[in-house]
Amino acid sequence: MARNRQPILKKCRALGIDPTVLGVNKKSNRGPRPNANTKPTEYAIQLKEKQKAKFIYGVMEKQFYKLYEEATRKDGVTGENLIQYLERRLDNVVYRLGLVKTRKQARQIVSHGHILVNGKRVNIASYRIKAGDVVSVVENSKNIAIIKEAVEEGRTAPSWLEFEASKFEGKVLQNPNRDVLDFELNEALIVEFYSR
Repeated sequence: MARNRQPILKKCRALGIDPTVLGVNKKSNRGPRPNANTKPTEYAIQLKEKQKAKFIYGVMEKQFYKLYEEATRKDGVTGENLIQYLERRLDNVVYRLGLVKTRKQARQIVSHGHILVNGKRVNIASYRIKAGDVVSVVENSKNIAIIKEAVEEGRTAPSWLEFEASKFEGKVLQNPNRDVLDFELNEALIVEFYSR
């Protein structure tokens, strides 16, 4: 399995993302880059937006392009379809419910088999959740430190999800739209990048 091993703060600084979006409570002490004042080209702006989405959701290029292709085939606005597919990934839903503190932790928790979807164990991070699905933690896994700490922290779930902290269980109420994102993303630039 391919993994992105780049330093998080370095990548955040390059893409102009606040590290807290990724659940990292650190700040880089480095100043702005010396060539940061040069005006980026249209291609560079589009590429940066695509790289930002890939980095935040932890998706590699091949998988991201497949999601884009699927979004173009579906009826509706391609950019919003793409956001919906990314938000409905199981690892992202686990993170957004507040079961863990970062998306990377969510991916690990899912792949180690600690998550149930509608009562069945699912260990595929890219599994796509539907409206009405119930996501819960396996009974024996409720005492795992990172899950316990994150739930006790009590982060509020977005409007399209419902979370019961006492049961370690969440329900998908509806499909997400672009208004529920927890960071700034211009999906139109991603669509322009791929449709060149």
